Amino acid sequence: TGRMNVEAIFPFRKYFGWNIAADSHMTIVGAREKFAAIDKVFEELAEYRPLELLRSQRQRTDYLLTKQARIVAMTCTHAAIVRSRLVELGFQYDNLLVEEAGQMLDVETFIPLLLQRGESVADVKSSSGTTTTSRLKRVCLIGDHHQLPPVVKNMSFSRFSNLDQSLFTRLIRLGVPTIDLNKQGRARADIAKLYSWRYRDLGNLDHVLTRDSFKKANAGFSHTFQMINVEEFEGQGESTPTAYFYQNIGEAEYAVALFQYMVLIGYPPQKISILTTYNGQKELLLDILSQRCGPGTPLAGIRPGAVSTVDHYQGQQNDFILLSLVRTRAVGHLRDIRRLVVAVSRARLGLYVFCRWAVFGSCHELQRTMGQMTERPDRLELVKEERYPTERRLGEKIPEEKKFVVDDVATLGNIVHSMQESLCSAGVDEMEE
Repeated sequence: TGRMNVEAIFPFRKYFGWNIAADSHMTIVGAREKFAAIDKVFEELAEYRPLELLRSQRQRTDYLLTKQARIVAMTCTHAAIVRSRLVELGFQYDNLLVEEAGQMLDVETFIPLLLQRGESVADVKSSSGTTTTSRLKRVCLIGDHHQLPPVVKNMSFSRFSNLDQSLFTRLIRLGVPTIDLNKQGRARADIAKLYSWRYRDLGNLDHVLTRDSFKKANAGFSHTFQMINVEEFEGQGESTPTAYFYQNIGEAEYAVALFQYMVLIGYPPQKISILTTYNGQKELLLDILSQRCGPGTPLAGIRPGAVSTVDHYQGQQNDFILLSLVRTRAVGHLRDIRRLVVAVSRARLGLYVFCRWAVFGSCHELQRTMGQMTERPDRLELVKEERYPTERRLGEKIPEEKKFVVDDVATLGNIVHSMQESLCSAGVDEMEE
């Protein structure tokens, strides 16, 4: 066929916007490429066709799940709920990736392994002549057995039956080969040292030492982390309005006041999280925040990125963490090293812990972490007239006249109050102008 005949008989010139006079160089090869493009369009239409025929959203979801999806994400709880339906649909998969496997019960980890029918294969040794095998080829468990285990509310099952031991932890204790994380990139190097002793040869990624955000100091603070001693506030330390509902009004007021201070010097509130080790303290923090940052106040409506317990915050992080340990008579359940590791490893750039030094600083189980914290002053040290973000570098000497030592929560409360008054007066002056 001649070149001119190809140009004359090609039926989709208009679709491709061709002009014969302008495109006289067309060949059979070029025409075949255009036919291939048209075939691809019809292949895509064939994929959409079932979605036109399937009327309900559930039918369309089932079709995409079994025919189109390459990666399917769900929780273990959801897997247990929909298992029978997935098996009935003929759902199939070859690889399974389980994240946060260290926080899952044995049975929760087994459920995702059983979301498809077994395959029958010939077996001369079997009485039926066949046997059933799973097409699952690979299971990858990702987790941290040095952090908190699964939650089992029945203490007998937890303590005497080891039901709170995850399959992930069980396999590690049995000597199954593992690939261990040996570099961390979340936190400053000095904050990472608070928990790196718990891991084998845990170092830092290069960006922890070179990235600008890690090389800058925390605006308004002398230290990147501190353990702040909180004495009794108005004659009261820890309290229990109801059984096991632990609260500490002094630490709660101190944490909220420090949050206000940080916001007033320019810190984005979403980059600050307030954590505590007890639900009672979390509720108290929320109550105080609703008062100090409620309607009619200069910081009305402003809230931290999260107010949570340490247990519920596992797997999350933020730039700055304010941590209240609550107890003043005994260490409590922070004596579990796994909970301590979670508590001090949530912060990227700054960690400020409120507690009773005499209780936590002398706890033998916590010494590897608390010993590093007690090397720094037990009273909060601020840097005056500094706003976020600062250009001050880590390790840069701070003039003594710029340092300010906060004696107690009342002192910080007065500082915050005067800063709020200045903010209000500045706003009034702007309105008058």
